Amino acid sequence: MTTKKRAAAVAVTGTALGAVGLGFLAMPAGAGEAPQLPPIGAEELVQSVLDQSPSALAGTVRIDNNLGLPAMPGTGMLDFDAAQIHYDGKGDSRISIAQRSAETTIVRDGETLWTYESGSNSATKFTLPTELTHHDKGTQRPEGSEGTEGQFADPATAAASLVSAVQETSTVAVDGTARVADRPAYELVLTPKPGERTLLREVRVAVDSETRLPLRLSVLTNGTTDPALEIGFSDISFGDQPADLFRFTPPQGAKVTERQPDVGHSAPAEEPDGRFVGEGWDTVYVGKAPAEVLNNERQQDSENPEADLGSLLDRIGTPVNGEFGSGHVVSTKVGTALITDDGRFAIGAVPQQVLIEALENK
Repeated sequence: MTTKKRAAAVAVTGTALGAVGLGFLAMPAGAGEAPQLPPIGAEELVQSVLDQSPSALAGTVRIDNNLGLPAMPGTGMLDFDAAQIHYDGKGDSRISIAQRSAETTIVRDGETLWTYESGSNSATKFTLPTELTHHDKGTQRPEGSEGTEGQFADPATAAASLVSAVQETSTVAVDGTARVADRPAYELVLTPKPGERTLLREVRVAVDSETRLPLRLSVLTNGTTDPALEIGFSDISFGDQPADLFRFTPPQGAKVTERQPDVGHSAPAEEPDGRFVGEGWDTVYVGKAPAEVLNNERQQDSENPEADLGSLLDRIGTPVNGEFGSGHVVSTKVGTALITDDGRFAIGAVPQQVLIEALENK
């Protein structure tokens, strides 16, 4: 399993380190009587999710985040109010993500990809490699070209990544139909096979019956019918989009940085800050918090006390010791995070023991 695919396997908890206090941000993405649709096989529906290549469309995405793990300063997070998504059907796209008073904009224009942060008035320009420019499929994006928020602001991309990561360790079925964003859809359900050590019960993907585009991704845990995480279109329309949406010019005074993204075809020159341990549903992400987060003395006078990782863990975590050293564990119904006193961490939708093993074997 590639690093890119394995990243999706823990996305529901890895990004949950920034989920505390978000609450429920949106109403359900669809409602109404289940539509009557022709039967379809589960494997056929899985393949359509993996092969999906969106036509021209515009839509609004909402997130319903009830993961309940704490914020860790310096890490990415599924922390956005809404996202506006546009595709031209030929490979260009625009995603605008509202995050409180700021907005992140990601624009793909041929061989160029821009990301812009309104809060810092900063833009990053990526020149895409030839193999991605000429052989791009749907919503595929090069690694390093945007953050977690950009990837998971798009239900189609999120669903394809997660299904790809866990399909080999899942039982797959079609469980009825639904109406999402006023579109009839099939409900694809993946449940972990026996032996998978996970806190999750199932992943559900609502797949548009006509276009086969994933419209909604829901992650559920045991003991509740409410999703721990749900990302879905609240409205969507198909058709040509204005060409100027896919052009980007940095605002006056913006700080512009140019980078070359990693397309994932070769090993990185340097060892990354984190890595994935395990396969399928019980994949764990292990890494180390940024140095500035660990410098609690520097943070003492901060206007934001949540930036002090040690104080935060003392309030919400449970002390734990082992061969890995000492630290704190934060547990919810959907996932677990173990953060050591020296800043190492392991996170996943798994029981505590799996995290301990991952840290001890790193």
